[in-house]
Amino acid sequence: MAHLDISDEQILDNAGIRLTAVRLLIWRKVRHGFSDAFSLADLEAALPTVDRSTIFRTLTLLSEAHLLHDIDDGSGSQKYCVCHLDDTRQCFGHVHLTCRCCHRTFCLKDVHIPSVPLPNGFQMEEAEYVVKGICPQCIDKGTHLK
Repeated sequence: MAHLDISDEQILDNAGIRLTAVRLLIWRKVRHGFSDAFSLADLEAALPTVDRSTIFRTLTLLSEAHLLHDIDDGSGSQKYCVCHLDDTRQCFGHVHLTCRCCHRTFCLKDVHIPSVPLPNGFQMEEAEYVVKGICPQCIDKGTHLK
């Protein structure tokens, strides 16, 4: 079943998250309001009636349930991205690009993290792959030339 084919309520229920009005509001904003990575501050600005601690706790809950994944893009501000799930609720690793001009982080959903051969005895649990460069909007504006 594709992630986008089921209701927001069903996604939260399938993840074992107790449904509340605020959690549903936050999940809907996260799922439908951001096309790429976002920060706590971005979500706080998008939901001015919800207090910061409630947003943070809900982001943590969604992340622990593998509905979001955390991104450390080097900006000092934790970013989040909606997981693209299959029936097993596994989040497939993809590359992120952080623009050096506008400082936005983009999910490159079709660019998968390459396999990394590890020495015997090591086991990978997770991987982050962040590329730093210039986004198309900043290139078009010529921002990167300044």
